[in-house]
Amino acid sequence: MIKPTFYSQHARTAGFTLLELLVVLVILGLLASLVGPQVLKQLGSSKTKSAALQIEEYSAALDLFRLEVGRYPNSNEGLEALISKPSDAQNWNGPYLTKKVIREDPWGSPYIYRFPGEHGDFDLYSLGADNKEGGDGENQDVGSWQ
Repeated sequence: MIKPTFYSQHARTAGFTLLELLVVLVILGLLASLVGPQVLKQLGSSKTKSAALQIEEYSAALDLFRLEVGRYPNSNEGLEALISKPSDAQNWNGPYLTKKVIREDPWGSPYIYRFPGEHGDFDLYSLGADNKEGGDGENQDVGSWQ
């Protein structure tokens, strides 16, 4: 009788069986189904928080504009008045934003600026992910008065 060599014995015992691989894939799938929704939920709330922080930054710049010029930019001038001098602004000492650019909200839409505002001296807000008024969660509006 011929004894099997070391190589043939090693080849039979090395590697994983199909059953072992399937068990690992099932476990990974279960973990992904439990963790995935929580990660996506945090991503949505982080966009809302990012929008609120950007609104606070723009609001502070608008207040500085008002202190120097004596008024808030009107709705026609909009947020652009923070980075380029309006024609009738006497004491404009800008730009009032360090990046010298007006960013869109985290969902890719422009922020809405109204002067005079309905909720304060001015209204600055984003309509959220759905780009419609109202909504819950990621679709909620984020405004300077909130």
